[in-house]
Amino acid sequence: MSITVLVGNPRPGSRTATAALAAARHVAEASGLPDDTGLVDLAALAPSLLLPGPPGEVTGALERVAGADLLVVASPTYKATYSGLLKVFLDLLPGDALTGVTALPLLVMGSSAHTLAVEVHLRPLLVELGAHVPSPGLAVLQDTVPSDGARAPELDALLAPWAERIAPRIRSRRHNRATV
Repeated sequence: MSITVLVGNPRPGSRTATAALAAARHVAEASGLPDDTGLVDLAALAPSLLLPGPPGEVTGALERVAGADLLVVASPTYKATYSGLLKVFLDLLPGDALTGVTALPLLVMGSSAHTLAVEVHLRPLLVELGAHVPSPGLAVLQDTVPSDGARAPELDALLAPWAERIAPRIRSRRHNRATV
């Protein structure tokens, strides 16, 4: 089962990427999956996303996202929703591109006042693209995510129980896909 992390933060090496990669690691551990996570960081693709075409590196990223078995979709919270960069990228996918993909939405936010944004905005977008979203999205306060990419006990304490709660759903989905 392939795990892909899609990061919609315009800054490379962001807290959003740190949180998303940590979430993928916890889900892999809790679900018994290999931790061979691939990363699609949109910060690197930003200059190419609006070019006609799209260019090869964007096409490759779209294919990687659509071909993932498990997709962690992460964004910082801007104006109480996900980033425009993530929206531009996801708008390049056809309407059913995530059919068969299990997606886990994650938003990193500066204030707990935006906690519902992950459920109100990001989760419906992933469902609209055909993804199976087996759990509520995860809202992570940016203060729990280290800016240097290091592991943080406070972040791990949030992610571990979340991963344990969703692991049975991921294992069940994986089993059901294997028997079809």
